[in-house]
Amino acid sequence: MSSFDGFSMHALTRELDRALSGGRIDKITQPNKQTIILSVRQPGRNFLLHITTNPANPAAHLLAKPLENPPEPPVFCMVLRKQIETGRIASIRQHGLDRLLLMDIDTIGAGGVIATKTLVLELMGKYSNIILVENGTIIDAIRKIGANNSRVRTVLPGDAYELPPTQDKLDLFQAPMADILARIQSFHEMKLQKAILATCLGFGPVSAKEACARAHLPMNMFTVDLTKNDLDALARALIELRNAVDAEVSEPVIVTDEHKKLLALAAFPLHYLKDGTTTKYDSLSAMLDAADKLTGSYVLPDKDRFRKLVKNEKNRAIGKLQKLDDEIAAAENADEWKRYGDNLMTYQYEFRDHVDKEITVPDIYSETGETITIPLDQRETIVGNMQLCYKKYDKLKRAQSLLVEQRKECEDNIAYLETIEAGLFASKSLAEINEIQGELIASGYLREKPKKKNNDKPAKPFHFTAPDGTPILVGKNNYQNDKLTTKVAGRMDTWFHTKNIPGSHVIVRNDGTDLSKETMELAAMLAAHFSKAQEGSNTPVDYTQIRYVKKPSGSKPGFVIFTNQTTVYVTPDEEKLAPVLAADKNA
Repeated sequence: MSSFDGFSMHALTRELDRALSGGRIDKITQPNKQTIILSVRQPGRNFLLHITTNPANPAAHLLAKPLENPPEPPVFCMVLRKQIETGRIASIRQHGLDRLLLMDIDTIGAGGVIATKTLVLELMGKYSNIILVENGTIIDAIRKIGANNSRVRTVLPGDAYELPPTQDKLDLFQAPMADILARIQSFHEMKLQKAILATCLGFGPVSAKEACARAHLPMNMFTVDLTKNDLDALARALIELRNAVDAEVSEPVIVTDEHKKLLALAAFPLHYLKDGTTTKYDSLSAMLDAADKLTGSYVLPDKDRFRKLVKNEKNRAIGKLQKLDDEIAAAENADEWKRYGDNLMTYQYEFRDHVDKEITVPDIYSETGETITIPLDQRETIVGNMQLCYKKYDKLKRAQSLLVEQRKECEDNIAYLETIEAGLFASKSLAEINEIQGELIASGYLREKPKKKNNDKPAKPFHFTAPDGTPILVGKNNYQNDKLTTKVAGRMDTWFHTKNIPGSHVIVRNDGTDLSKETMELAAMLAAHFSKAQEGSNTPVDYTQIRYVKKPSGSKPGFVIFTNQTTVYVTPDEEKLAPVLAADKNA
């Protein structure tokens, strides 16, 4: 994906400044470690400014509705509340055409004196940061950078804040077009797109490629081959882009591929991506909000932490499974050690103690006179080695059944962790993450006390409706799966689950009436969609009536046994599912 560049950010700065300047900061929240939300009150209207440093899509834009917040605000959020809450936004400006916004905020200091503090938004990919500055000194930053992390500059409270040095490029809003064209031509033997990037301040790959497209010039042509007509066309294209970004009303767009993957976004229509699907937006904020959703850049607090924990635990269990397989293979050779012992007993008087590392003798159990080579421990006598062989035989025999039992337990743990992974994938709210946290603590994978809960409504399962009006419920995690299957569903309702694949329990509330083909297919597709096989094809899905589904006493959350099932094979049709998923009644 090509990120939002500084050239397009020129238009965003104007949009945010118009909406927020003069507004009072009423509330500050921090939904996760990379995101800050400022609630700004203007006469007759409130705005939510969303600032994220997520490398996938660092941006600042207005939100239509608030995000969930953890019950305990992080330290940086507390600092901002103390320093700038109740302050008024004096202006929002851009540093040159860099991906850097400066928000000046007037606050009332000691003795009623107005103090201006600046919230610096460095929206530069993996180097993104949010820094609070007063009189050139850093008060705090969402991402502190010490000397061990960067040789270029540190970002720590008390440090002097320095704006990034101005790049040796030309500003399309200030430099004469003749100078810009001359600079592009000066990069001899350079391809046109790269020459534009090296010349125009704030241009990213998207803007440079679009300039080539509007000039009808190949982006990979060399600058040395540019004719006067080519230069005239390029000048017109650059002026078009400048006017588009400087226009009173922006025409922002997102271009996606056939898989809904974000290819590019800009403050102006794009023409160079002819095979992509273009979506237009009424504002840059709406466009950036949509880009957030496409890139999945908003992550619930603790969701990534729990993902890593479950992944590590699963990898550890997989490693243990391999070791158990090796031990089981060794245990299957138990009879060989008895054979060694029996042969040593027969030939013990033919060899001296502490001499040989191994001996080869005719195997007493061979009917064809084959020999057998027996390894010896030279520290032991021949009789001592014979006793060691019998001990090894007894130990391996005892271990065989124990190892098989341990292997089954290890397999069950892997399957259980995969159900938690599926639950994390489906979780969209703090309440759902809290449920998974409780499950991880109860199962011993997480050693911490549950955080205090928000006063929000409890997490609810998905609630969809089939075309014939039949309700379909889908659990988002193991606790919800158990509740749906054992308490909510009626005995004659129908239960769906992917066959031998971790996933959600799907309940069709049909109360014994025959399922229509459309409802059965939809429920099976939902079971496949909310499972580890989401992107697979011909996924097997079992279904049976709830009366045939039992939860064994003491079993792990989400685990059930069932009979009388029918298996169908489905491939989730994402286009068909999209309107159903969007109509979740518990959303």
